[in-house]
Amino acid sequence: MWAEIISGLIFYRLFRRFFYDDDILDVETSDANAIFSVANRLEKLYGGKVFVGLNIPDADTGSRQNIDMVLVTKGEAAVISVKNLSGSVSINEDGSWTCEGGSSHRAERHPDPVAEAKKQASVLESYLEQRGVSLPEGYFSYKVVIPNPKFRAIYNNFPSEVIAYDQWEQLKPEPKSMFSGWMKGAFRGGKKEMQESFRQQLNFVLSTAPIWDRLELKGSKYVLGEFLEFKGNREDTMALRTIKRSKVSRLIIQKISMFGLAHSTLQVLYSPRDYRSEGASASEWKEVTVRSSTEVIFQPQNSTKVRKYKLSSITSMSLSA
Repeated sequence: MWAEIISGLIFYRLFRRFFYDDDILDVETSDANAIFSVANRLEKLYGGKVFVGLNIPDADTGSRQNIDMVLVTKGEAAVISVKNLSGSVSINEDGSWTCEGGSSHRAERHPDPVAEAKKQASVLESYLEQRGVSLPEGYFSYKVVIPNPKFRAIYNNFPSEVIAYDQWEQLKPEPKSMFSGWMKGAFRGGKKEMQESFRQQLNFVLSTAPIWDRLELKGSKYVLGEFLEFKGNREDTMALRTIKRSKVSRLIIQKISMFGLAHSTLQVLYSPRDYRSEGASASEWKEVTVRSSTEVIFQPQNSTKVRKYKLSSITSMSLSA
C-alpha cells in the first residue's frame, strides 16, 4: 500500500511539474500581489496616477529606500506603504509591531511601519528636489495600508496614518471638488494652471525614477526584484542578447501553437527605452521567437534566493533603466 501511495505522489509531482506553472503557484500570496492590488484600487477610488515599486537613492546613507507606491492626483500626493499582515497584531512600546498567528505560525516583529513610511516620504522629497522639483516642507503625506482580510488588531491603538483592513474595505471615492483628506496643505492657493504644471512635472520625474524590475505572471500575479539573465538553448539566448535594460524597457510574451497542440515556441515582443513618451508605438515594437523552455533568472525583492521563472509563465516584464 505504501508503495502505491509513494508512486502516486511521485506521479502527481511529475504531472504538476509538466502541466502547471509552479512559479505562479509559489507567489499566490506574495506581498507584490498585495501592493499591485492596493495600487489598482487607489487609482479606481481617486483617479490620478500610482507609481509602484520605487527604489530611491538615499543621499544621507548611500543606500536605497524601497517605496511601495506613490499616489499623485489633482488634490493630493502620498507615500503609501503596504503591509500584507495576517494574524493578531499589537504595537510595542518602541512603536514596532508584533504579529502572531499568521502564515508563519510564530510571532514576528516588524519595525515601526509608520516611522518607515515617514522616512520614505522624507527621502523621496530630497530626491525630487535633486531632480529640480521644488517642494514645500512635508509636502508628501504618508499612509500604511493593511489590505489582508486576516489582519486582526489586538488593541485599537493604531496611529491615524494606519488604514487597517476594515477601513480599507470601506473607502469610497471622494467628491471631485474635495480633497481626500490625505492632503496636508499642498495645492492650496496659486493658479490652477500652475498646479497642473507642477503635477505634470512631478509625474514625469516619478515616471523616470529608479524602480524595481517587474514580472507579471499568468493570473495577474507580480514579482518585484532584479532581472539577471536569460537561460536556455544557446540559439535562444543569443537571439535574446539584444534585450538589455539600457536598451529595452518592456517586453511581452506571446505563445505560438504548433498544429493545435502544446505551445512549443514563444514570441517575445520588446520595446526600446524612450524617456520622451509613455510607451512605444506599434511600429517600434520588435520581436524574436524562442523555445518555451527558455527561463528568466530573477532576484526577487527582499529575498536572498535567485529564482528561475519559465518564460512561458510570464506575460510581461518591465526593466528599470
